[in-house]
Order: sequence, then C-alpha cells, then structure tokens
Amino acid sequence: MKIRTLGRHVREGVKNLGRNGWMTVASALSVTITLLILGIFLLLAMNVNSFAQEIEDQVEIRVFLDLESGEEEIAAVEQGLEALSGVRAITYVPKDEGIENFISSMGEQGQHFEEFKDDNNPLPDVFVVQAIDPHGTEQLAQQIEQFDHVYRVNYGAGTVERLFAVTNTVRNIGLIFIIGLAFTAMLLIANTIKITIVARSREIEIMKLVGATNMFIRWPFFIEGLLLGIMGSIIPIAILLVGYQQLLEAVGQTLEIHFFALLPIYPLAYQISGLLLGIGAFIGIWGSITSVRRFLRI
Repeated sequence: MKIRTLGRHVREGVKNLGRNGWMTVASALSVTITLLILGIFLLLAMNVNSFAQEIEDQVEIRVFLDLESGEEEIAAVEQGLEALSGVRAITYVPKDEGIENFISSMGEQGQHFEEFKDDNNPLPDVFVVQAIDPHGTEQLAQQIEQFDHVYRVNYGAGTVERLFAVTNTVRNIGLIFIIGLAFTAMLLIANTIKITIVARSREIEIMKLVGATNMFIRWPFFIEGLLLGIMGSIIPIAILLVGYQQLLEAVGQTLEIHFFALLPIYPLAYQISGLLLGIGAFIGIWGSITSVRRFLRI
C-alpha cells in the first residue's frame, strides 16, 4: 500500500470518529469501563503472584553437619554443594554464630543458654541452601542427603509441598479469572463497536456501488477501531496508575511491615500500560474487522 493511500485511510478513520458523535463516545466509554475493571484485577493478580513468588523464594534447605566435622569436612561439603546444579545461594552458619542467633531469638530467656557457648556448644555447623527453582527444593535436598559428613537435611518436608500447592492454586485461579474477564471484555467491547458499524451499513453499500474494493472499505474501519481501543485505554491507565500510587502512599508501608510488600509503581506502570493499550487496540481492530466482514457481508 502506498503511503499516500494509507494517509487517506488514517484521515478517513479519524473523521469517522467525529462524524459518528455519540456512537464514538459510547464505544470509547465501553472500552474505558471494561478495561478499568480488567486493569483492577490485573493489578490484584500481579501483586498476588508477586506475594506467592516471595513466599516461595523464602524456602530454604538447612544442611546440618556431623558434630565432629572439622574444617576439611566442612570445605568438602561446601564444594559438593557448589557443584550441584540448581543451587542459587549457599550460606555457611558456623555453630558459634548459630548459638548466638539462638540466644538472641530467645530474648530475655536467652541468658539461660549462655553456658552453652564455646566448648559446650551442642549445635552443629549448618549450610543454608536456596534453590534457583523453589519447586526443585525437594529434589535438591535428596541429593544433599547423600553427602558424607551430613547427618540431617531439613527443608520443611510436607509443609513445603502444601505451600507450593496453595501458591499454584492461587496462580491458576487468578489466571483463569483474568482470561475469563478479558474474554468477556473482548465480547462486550467488540459488540459495541459492531453496533457502531452496523448503523453505517448504508454508507458501506454506497461505497460498494461506486466501485470501492473490500480492502479500501475495510481500512478506515480498521483505523477507527484501533483509535477507539487506544482512546478507551488511556483513561483507565491514568485512573489505575494514580489510584495505585495513592494506595502505595496510604498503606504500602503498613502492608510491608505486617503482611507483604505491594509491587513498586515502576516497572508496574509500564507493564499495565502496555497490556491495556495492547488489549484495547486489539479488541478495537478485531471488533471492526469482524463486524465489517460478518455483519455487512463485504
């Protein structure tokens, strides 16, 4: 297609928006309201998914070494851990540090355990291992159990599996809900755009009678649907970002202290903006194309 022809189609599409007045407003409002609802649930789903990921990332394997292990044995175990695939981080906690941490965690009662420092320390040296993929924690723990000089491996067997089952269920429910809502939004917005185009069936019939090709007729509607989708996306994006920023300022720190941290405004703003613009543009184009083809039989 020539640039001049494309420019004509763009101008015609823009003019059609003005010519159809209230129908254009109705279509844009339909896109706006539907995408606003969809955007709210997208923000919720993204924060819930982040929270689930944060919980999973806290899963760790505690590798307890034999009490009689010396420096050579400790180094050998560390080398073995580093050689394993799927290990994200390894932290060594010597027994002296372990008893100090234990005493600190007991608060005022910790003074009763001061006598267990130094030579009376009953705690073993420990390696804390985190997996790259939290869902591979069990398999990684089974490999570590085979190491020499390791007498116990603890990763919360049973509890971890239930945790992953819950987080997967939450993710799946959220995904299904978002897909269902997005599909509903597509039908609602597309039907509104179809009404707009059906109301102009006589205009299209006249264009056919004077010899306009199908492609020549489709392009202005294609541009019009694209512009309607983009126009209807801008207001929801602005409302969502301003509202989310206000939410972060109002309760963000409180939630971070007591429960979980909301996602920061950036890069979330870019992600939500891109998603809603893309969905709005796609639905606008799709609604226009299907309406012209199926309803007006061009």
